[in-house]
Amino acid sequence: MSDDAGSGAEAGTAPAVRGGERLGSGYERSGASFPAMRAAKRPRAAVAGPYGHPFHPIAVTIPIGAWSSSLVFDLIGLASDDPRAFAAGSRLLIAIGLVGAVVASVLGLLDMSRIERRTPARRTAVAHLLLNTTGIVLFTLGLVVRVLDAGRIPLVAFLLSGIAAGGLSVSGWLGGKLSYRWGVRVADEHTQREGFEAG
Repeated sequence: MSDDAGSGAEAGTAPAVRGGERLGSGYERSGASFPAMRAAKRPRAAVAGPYGHPFHPIAVTIPIGAWSSSLVFDLIGLASDDPRAFAAGSRLLIAIGLVGAVVASVLGLLDMSRIERRTPARRTAVAHLLLNTTGIVLFTLGLVVRVLDAGRIPLVAFLLSGIAAGGLSVSGWLGGKLSYRWGVRVADEHTQREGFEAG
């Protein structure tokens, strides 16, 4: 590296970075200074949660916990001589999960609306949305089957739950990518630094 390049870096000027060139105008559009990134970090409305503390990740714990527990009830019920109590518990848990999923979906859509179109983050968010919607549909169909055959754990309903759970696992990985790789609804580094400054 030449002396000129080194002195430019020491002075805090913008080096030519290939990764930044993809954003269209180099250094000034990289990091937290990129307008699309700043927008994705801000809440659409108060109901979505304050800056740096979105409500969507909190809400998703309801369907995740309820549906995971319903699968445990299913497995116990399938192995039980009298599965009626486990079948009833599983139905209740699936219903609770569906209510929680609707709430989480509304919050997620608010966050997604802050992501600029035609970007990798937006495409990932759309895939996340489609997988979640598919999971909701499958659990809803499974619940209907369970209500019509309430005395046991219908195998078809159990399979629907298993398929939905697999898809939601992939969706969760994509949601983590949105937050931890691309920083959607995550506070910028200047704000994060406050937590590491000695007081």
